[in-house]
Amino acid sequence: MQSSQAIRIGALRAGVAAVALVAAAAYGAAAQEQSTTTLERVVVEGEAGTGPATGPVDGYVATATATGSKSNTPLNEIPQSVSVVGREEMSDRGVVNKIDEVLRYTPGVTAEPFGTDPDTDWFYIRGFDATQTGVFMDGLTLFSYGFGGFQLDPFMLERVEVLKGPASVLYGGSNPGGIVNLVRKRPTDEPSYYTETGINSDGNAFFGFDFSDKLNADGTLSYRLTGKAAGGDNYTDYSEDLRGFIMPQITYAPTDTTSLTVFGYAGGLDQVHVGNGFLPYVGTVVDAPFGKIDRDAFYGEPDIDNGHYDQQMVGYEFSHELENGITLTQNARYGHLYKTENYPYVYGWVGGVPTGPDYQLNRIGFDATSKVDSFAIDNRAEFGFATGGLDHAALIGLDYKYYRLDHVQACCGATSISATDPIYDVPQGDNFVYLDQVLTQQQVGLYAQDQIRFGGGWLVTLNGRYDYVDTESDATVGTSYTSNDSAVSGRAGLAYEFANGITPYVSAATFFNPIVGVSATGAFEPEEGYQFEAGVKYEPTAFDGLITASLFQITKQNVTVTNPDDPLTQVQLGEVRSTGAELEAKVNLNQNWKILGALSYIDLEVTEDTDASIIGNSPVLVPGFTASAWIDYSVVDGPMEGLSLGAGVRHQGSSYANTSNTLKVPSATLFDAAVRYEKADWAASLNVANLFDKEYVKGCQGENVCGYGESRTFTFKISKKW
Repeated sequence: MQSSQAIRIGALRAGVAAVALVAAAAYGAAAQEQSTTTLERVVVEGEAGTGPATGPVDGYVATATATGSKSNTPLNEIPQSVSVVGREEMSDRGVVNKIDEVLRYTPGVTAEPFGTDPDTDWFYIRGFDATQTGVFMDGLTLFSYGFGGFQLDPFMLERVEVLKGPASVLYGGSNPGGIVNLVRKRPTDEPSYYTETGINSDGNAFFGFDFSDKLNADGTLSYRLTGKAAGGDNYTDYSEDLRGFIMPQITYAPTDTTSLTVFGYAGGLDQVHVGNGFLPYVGTVVDAPFGKIDRDAFYGEPDIDNGHYDQQMVGYEFSHELENGITLTQNARYGHLYKTENYPYVYGWVGGVPTGPDYQLNRIGFDATSKVDSFAIDNRAEFGFATGGLDHAALIGLDYKYYRLDHVQACCGATSISATDPIYDVPQGDNFVYLDQVLTQQQVGLYAQDQIRFGGGWLVTLNGRYDYVDTESDATVGTSYTSNDSAVSGRAGLAYEFANGITPYVSAATFFNPIVGVSATGAFEPEEGYQFEAGVKYEPTAFDGLITASLFQITKQNVTVTNPDDPLTQVQLGEVRSTGAELEAKVNLNQNWKILGALSYIDLEVTEDTDASIIGNSPVLVPGFTASAWIDYSVVDGPMEGLSLGAGVRHQGSSYANTSNTLKVPSATLFDAAVRYEKADWAASLNVANLFDKEYVKGCQGENVCGYGESRTFTFKISKKW
């Protein structure tokens, strides 16, 4: 069965070839906008493409989203499940450097499936890999392939949203399980100045600033400047990093109906990799003869290991409402990435099993350079009209994506290393180039949406979209080919809004997902399939909250699997079905209490494959059951005013480590905690992830691709609002 996690697959492909042959601690002070204040929620409503759908979340409970409709829509009117994590929740839970950390408490999402991986954010949604084809920023794709993927910092974001289930009707080719939309912070009219500095128990420090204000007296110009530097040691031996970004923005809003926001971004990373993610099942999940491999062990070469990227973006959002009520919106973004990696990594035991006295691990040398140019633009027109007893909110749009990756990958010159007594500075062999390719993919899509109200509470949502995708591979080493694909996607949803806040809904949607590569008979066709979903959304009248329960079934077809006539090639004869249920509750109970909870059950099943022995089995990596809860209590008066306490629990069920389902990764339950104190615009916080330091394996993508979950980590932070 073909797997879409192309970053891991790029390295695994090197493994197959081998087998076949900061520290930045700073002190400052400044104030992030108060995401719970009514004032700032009003301020952003006048900006292009902003408002409740992209502005600050009040506490933990979002009221609207643009991710599920490409328009400012209340969450209970989207005929699919949508989860929103706002800035306040991120801060309360102590999210610092990684976006996949943001989604640890989100149902239906398997975040960090390989454990700690500082240079990649990993997401599986409803069982399917969204890492490369399911990540968007402000509604524009952050598509990636191989090692050509952007990585952003959560400090630049106002919210992270997850649309569960197919999104092709709005975004074209994308992950069938859902998408992650990263919503950046935007300029505000009112002064907002914030700085923070902190350090974690590994010795990795950070400093961030976030300033926003008007630039002129009449308030037509406003700006925002956000930046961060972080670096120091990581949790494994020898690993370290230095990372940072800066993002300036300016908004020009001459009238209430016109707005233009322009932004720029530059970021970078230098690192020595952590020794995690490609560890063997024997020695992590189960004991080797010597016991377990240490979580902090490093099996690379400290003097050789290097990972580096530089990335830049520039973009804009424009919105204008015509006198006839039609709103025209356009947003665009260009991005450039240069990324290099050079390091040996482990891949299984020498001889296939751990053998004493020194228990040698295979190592694979790896060297890759990726250069990416990407461009995306989306044009929309929104308007309303009535026909008889029907009220329509209509949207039509045209979007375009361009992605060009010039990459070279080489592998396999490495020596083995002892798991129990590693010796470094051993001369390594030469790597050979197995891929030298320029890959270009373009996609243009025309789409329409109609949200129809009638009968006092009925809401029908209809979507249709046509896409054309052109993919071209120009390979010096590898395969050159050209493919042209087109697809039609649709979604139909029906909901009824009761006066008591209960909204039941049903929906059906189709999807497609272009696949890069060729089979024995030519270029791959896109994966395609469909989802059925039914659920209920409840907005209580007694307190501020949103509770969502959903049932779903997704069928993914045209899955690439091993060709039975030629094991070195693949054919599209596979099918995978994901059936499950999700429950999520987010509540601002009162001034003191904020609560969130989540449950999800996913039954993944291989329903068609050329290997008859795995039909009926579950794919690897994704746990069948997850649960989480977080509760936050703040003292708002009395002698302890300003003190806040937070506590959380996360449970992941067992998952499979191989396609034959003979190896299992056991379940794990983790606890998190937080304490904060705020006074006179100063704040100090201490967050602890994995409070009891449970040692566990997060997941395995095969017998030699296992990763430990994060160890206990303390993060201390001081911040100041101005």
